[in-house]
Amino acid sequence: MGALVASGPAYLYGKAQGRQQAAVAALEASMKAIQKREDIDHEVDRADLIDICIELGGLPERCQLELRRLDPSAKAE
Repeated sequence: MGALVASGPAYLYGKAQGRQQAAVAALEASMKAIQKREDIDHEVDRADLIDICIELGGLPERCQLELRRLDPSAKAE
């Protein structure tokens, strides 16, 4: 009977520790995802539009034509 009474608090302590470990793991995963997103944002900010177009699957010539069409200075010509 005494072992049963003593095991109750140990069980609850272990359960609380498990919850805390899960919360820490979820927080670490969130922080890694945010850092990766920031790295991608910085990479995109450094790239020019043609590089982004090609990275998304466009062909270099096609990207140049499409982007030239969108350029406001090209409409004046």
